[in-house]
Amino acid sequence: MEDTGAPSGAPQIILAFDYGTRRIGVASGDTLTRTARALTTLRCAPDVPWRDIDRLVADYRPAQLVVGVPYNMDGTATLLTKASRRFAHEVKKRYALPVALVDERLSSREATDQLRDARSKGLKRRRTTREDVDMVAARIVLERWFDDPAAT
Repeated sequence: MEDTGAPSGAPQIILAFDYGTRRIGVASGDTLTRTARALTTLRCAPDVPWRDIDRLVADYRPAQLVVGVPYNMDGTATLLTKASRRFAHEVKKRYALPVALVDERLSSREATDQLRDARSKGLKRRRTTREDVDMVAARIVLERWFDDPAAT
């Protein structure tokens, strides 16, 4: 299941997910520029919003999916680790695409810091929401994969 999906050959679109039981942050990027951008945050009320994910996969036509998996600082599993892995397994099954799992440790904290910094510099005017944090965390997860696609 943990296909490394290392970038090679023609440029490819990648979709990344920061899975949570309440919200799923989504980011996209491509292997040519190796840049990622936050796309959206999907609400999980009460279940995973598969229709929204179906639409994103159909619109972006990614060659690879990346799912962030949370761990404690000591590397042990968190309450969401198993659920994130189940989500990754389900997207692999549904879309028949390679799925890479990326350690998302501290991605939400890093996202919060980046958003706070952007706001203090006047680059972001409105208040930061949890949805903002989730989609920026997905972008960070994708950037980590771009930095080291074999380290899944």
